[in-house]
Amino acid sequence: MSGNSPLLPFNHHGTHRLQQLRCAFNPNPNRTQLIPHMSNDTNVTWHEHRVSREDRERLNGHRGCVIWFTGLSGSGKSTLANVLDHMLSKRGAHTAVLDGDNVRHALNAGTNMLRETHGDEFAERFGLGFTAIDREENIRRIGAVAQLFCEVGLIALTAFISPYRIDRNRVRKSMREEDFIEIFVDTPLSVCEERDPKGLYKKARAGEIKHFTGIDDPYEAPESPELVIHADGKRTPEALAEEVIDYLVRRAILPAAA
Repeated sequence: MSGNSPLLPFNHHGTHRLQQLRCAFNPNPNRTQLIPHMSNDTNVTWHEHRVSREDRERLNGHRGCVIWFTGLSGSGKSTLANVLDHMLSKRGAHTAVLDGDNVRHALNAGTNMLRETHGDEFAERFGLGFTAIDREENIRRIGAVAQLFCEVGLIALTAFISPYRIDRNRVRKSMREEDFIEIFVDTPLSVCEERDPKGLYKKARAGEIKHFTGIDDPYEAPESPELVIHADGKRTPEALAEEVIDYLVRRAILPAAA
């Protein structure tokens, strides 16, 4: 299996597994979008839309992209994503925020939540917890949704611990290289524990929560993120968000402010 080939999960015959995804570039020289071809025996094909991504980006006045905030629990990812979302909207940008807790209320709901609405069998099969494989599927789903937002010209802001490097890299490889912007919210563990807004670190230290990232489960920091943000409390969230905006302008994703 080539290390450069994007991987997408595909549920076939009721099992969860990853299958090889072959990618070919659109022959239209004005479009470098990767067109996926599922290597399976089902009739799954890719349908082009009459309104192109480029059309939508012209209407929006900026390029679409995925801004992927990653860092420890309590590092400030969600705060930064929401402040950035507000500042971008004031500039007239079209954005969407995907936040860890919010997504687990619906798209990535847990077993107990799904059991109430869909029954035991469905809940056991599709409900997500916090095991390594559940976290893998959690990030896969989020990445797929973020990519859809990006492809319609939105700036997708994601705020997830996403602790495993391999999962983040799979998301990166599933889209255009220039579309994925990984931002490491680099906050010391001691600061995150001091904040502990949900009391999760305290519970993890007491052994009440198992496999908690940063305590008894690893966090794999990005090796080559597009941007590193130090959110240790010495600068305001607005100042940190402005740093991200400056980066987007330098990359010509956003136009410079008038």
